[in-house]
Amino acid sequence: MKRRAFVKKTALSSLAGLIGAPIVFGKKMPANYRPVTLQEPDPYQLFDLNQEMVVLNNRPWNIEAKAHLLDEDITSAEHMFIRNNGVIPKDIDVKSWTLTIDGESVQQEKTYSLAELKSKFQQYTYQVTLECGGNGRSEFDPPAKGNQWTVGAVSCAQWTGVRLRDLLEDVGVKSDAVYIGYHAIDTHLSGDPAKEPISRGVPMEKALQDETLLAFQMNGEDIPLAHGYPLRLIAGGWPASASGKWVNRLSIRDRVHDGAKMTGTSYRIPCKPVAPGEKVEDKDMCIIESMPVKSLITYPKSGAIIESGEKLNIRGHAWAGELEVSRMEYSIDFGASWNQANLDQPVNRLAWQHFSASIEFPENGYYEIWAKATDSNGNSQPMVLPGWNPKGYLNNACHRIAIKVES
Repeated sequence: MKRRAFVKKTALSSLAGLIGAPIVFGKKMPANYRPVTLQEPDPYQLFDLNQEMVVLNNRPWNIEAKAHLLDEDITSAEHMFIRNNGVIPKDIDVKSWTLTIDGESVQQEKTYSLAELKSKFQQYTYQVTLECGGNGRSEFDPPAKGNQWTVGAVSCAQWTGVRLRDLLEDVGVKSDAVYIGYHAIDTHLSGDPAKEPISRGVPMEKALQDETLLAFQMNGEDIPLAHGYPLRLIAGGWPASASGKWVNRLSIRDRVHDGAKMTGTSYRIPCKPVAPGEKVEDKDMCIIESMPVKSLITYPKSGAIIESGEKLNIRGHAWAGELEVSRMEYSIDFGASWNQANLDQPVNRLAWQHFSASIEFPENGYYEIWAKATDSNGNSQPMVLPGWNPKGYLNNACHRIAIKVES
């Protein structure tokens, strides 16, 4: 009996060590029971993430970065947001992986192995901004349904692959082609094999852009599984949902693609402004295409304290969907006045642009630094939340950080 009690006490101690806290009613746990917190996989180990990444959902996995984690010029996998709609596939056999191109408007249906894609077509590398359409959703009032993203559902990694336009030229496209729809091997949360968790796409004009890729590398290495290994469609500047993961089929459509998450209110906003909370009919919703102008202060971390008389060097990134950012400004007086920041050119089209500034504060106290980007069409970020919409998309209000100056 003493030995049994010793073994149980040791087991409880081991479990408490794994959990990081005492198990208050541990003596009452059934024999061989494994606490729930240890039944779920650790996302930080599973996806090799920085411990400061924020898990919003685990079914499906949805994880975002904090602003200061996105300070890199090129987003690394450990800081890249994860947005999924279904179950991440397992046991992928790269040697047998194929991509089929079909649809009503294909001239000749073809299937390519991954090896053929890499050897038959020229490879290109672009740094591309991908942002979840719901980034910033947490600020909407009344609240919008969905993952309550703050500011960290954005990334700008390097993607290497073949141009979609080259594949389309190889199979041939009929004159009535309107849209490209993607299909993938992730499975629906319900387990129903007949349901696709997501199947979105882009119009032909977007599909034929140089930067629209079928990518098999991210930052010079195989794409991490959570981000679409072994093959991902990359359509930068649009909601990241247009960049389908684990793609094994593309359909050339003679109509707007009608796959999962392409209809209803998914990735759509009211075609005309509506009052907060107003119900909008599906027919009055328009598909989101190019993302709006936006920026993010990545250094310093909000809440920084500096000494009186010290200059503060800030930096961050700005992007504008299909457009470029033409001007970057900051304010320390709640938007009453604005000062110009230094702004770099993008390394290529659809990449974010880096900005920086050196700020002097007139006296000790609390300050907020607001960042405002303006795109090449003259559109600037709003200082307050933009127009409400049912799903909380396209929040591009100025990013703000808090600073204290003290002796």
